[in-house]
This record gives sequence, C-alpha cells and structure tokens, in this order.
Amino acid sequence: MTMRPVMLDQQLEAQFQKDGYVIIPFLNDTEVAELKQGFFDLLPNSGGNITADETGMTIPITYDFTFIDKNIEFKQAVYDKITQYFAPHVKKWLAGYRPIIANYIRKNTDTGEVPLHQNWAFVNERKCTSISIWCPLVDSDLKNGTLQMVPGSHKRFGEVRGPMIPWELEGIKQEIIDKYLVPMNIKAGQAVILDDSIVHYSALNKTNDLRLAIQLILVPEEEKSIHYHIDQEKDPETVHVLEVDTDFYMKFNPWKKPENVKELRSFSYKPFAMSEKEFGSKLFTKRIDEETRPTIGSRLKSLLNVS
Repeated sequence: MTMRPVMLDQQLEAQFQKDGYVIIPFLNDTEVAELKQGFFDLLPNSGGNITADETGMTIPITYDFTFIDKNIEFKQAVYDKITQYFAPHVKKWLAGYRPIIANYIRKNTDTGEVPLHQNWAFVNERKCTSISIWCPLVDSDLKNGTLQMVPGSHKRFGEVRGPMIPWELEGIKQEIIDKYLVPMNIKAGQAVILDDSIVHYSALNKTNDLRLAIQLILVPEEEKSIHYHIDQEKDPETVHVLEVDTDFYMKFNPWKKPENVKELRSFSYKPFAMSEKEFGSKLFTKRIDEETRPTIGSRLKSLLNVS
C-alpha cells in the first residue's frame, strides 16, 4: 500500500516521513509584515481567551492562542486572514491539503509556555496525516521560546488524542524535555511543516520582545476531519469518534462536551502511563501506519478470497 504523500517534493517527503517535520522557505518579508500588522488590526475584536476555570481543567492555560478566543467573529477573521495569505504557499508545497484551524500564537515576555504535547488527532492516522504549518513572524530561537521537536516521534505515541483524553506521556514530560528535544531556530517567514502526531514543546519567551507566530492545521482534501471525545463524568473509558468540520472548531469550547455532532463510532479505551525507557525504545519501532500495512501476499489472498 502506497503511503498518501504530504509534500509535493520527493526529497522533502522522504525527510518528512523520517523525522516527522521539514523546514521550508514560506512567507516573503512583505507577507510577514502584513500578517504581523493584521494581528494587531484584528486584536481589538478579541473576546479574550477561555480561562482555566471555564474549561473544567485543573491545569491553568499558559499559552495565548487566538483559537481559544471567546469571540467567534474574531476567530473567523483570524482564520480568513491567515488562510488567504497561506493558500498559494500550501498549493506550492503540499499534496492536496485544506485548512481546518488557524491560530496566531502570542508570547509576551516571560509568558507563553506550551506544555509538551502532541496535537489532537484530526484524521485516521493509520490512513493519512494531518499537519500543522508553524511559521514565526519574528526570528525564533530558544531565547524567545521557539518550537522544539522530538524527531521521529510521529505516529508512535498517543494514537487516540483529544482535549479530554489522558495522555500516555503525561508522567514523563520533563524527562522528554530534558533529553530528547531539538529546537527549531528559524527566521521569520520560514515554516516548519509538522505531523500533528509528533511530540513537541515550546518554552517561555525570555526576551523583552513579543514572539508572534502562526499555526495552520490542515487535513487531506479528500478526508473528513474527526474529533476524539471522552465524557470523563459519565463514561471515562469510552471514546466517541465525531465527524466535524471547520465550523465545529470555530464555535466549540475544546474542553466541553460537543453538541449536535454526528458520531461515527465509539470504542473502549483504557488510559495508561508510559515510562521513559519505553518511550526511548518505541522511537525505534514501527509507526502505527506501518504496523497495519498489508504485505503483497496478504493483499493477493484478500483479492482472491483465499485463506
């Protein structure tokens, strides 16, 4: 079975499949300046981010994403602005992808840590790949809290991911931060194209200047987007697979039970905790989309209906 490509360039595709990300030139200086100004032009319409006490979570939200703003019209304006500028570049670099979520990410001085995590699962990752484009609008490095990655960690951990689903790496986050991360030290306008399942992190901005970046999440054009949800109060061991769209992400509170959404299926799920030793070993095992890839012999047997 041929893996559905992410990048149009074959060399970049090979690097993406190996590492889980690539770095490419993306926006020109004019586009960077206009998108930066666009953020400040739109900002007066912000309703403020959803706060920790409004999420039902006990861990405070330490990051400033426009995606969790309370004003839907503001979120829509951000989405429209970013997708307008990114569209020609997406077409140039990616093998048929469409956007579902757009974000400005703001880090003021001594703020903005984004805890170690994987992005939510937006598609069936045994079949294809959802990606994020992370593009800083200022030069980014460790000092101002650049994106940091664990190379090769994509499609090896946390296959079932959503805002209410316990994460198997939660208990070893600091060990991973201390030992496995590679910083993305890149210039304004460059972009990191990353597999949403890769393990990544960004630290506090320790400079006196604003660190502003953009994230755009995309799925293959032919795929429906999905959302994994667990109702922690009623049934914490059942995952509900919901069929969703851009409008869903525009309107919902990520940490509350979705309403009026089509459920595709559900399945039993028991959270578990992974040790650092297991994490290190699994970096060198098969990915989930490799584990299920049939051999030529098994495909022939299936076609011929031979047991």
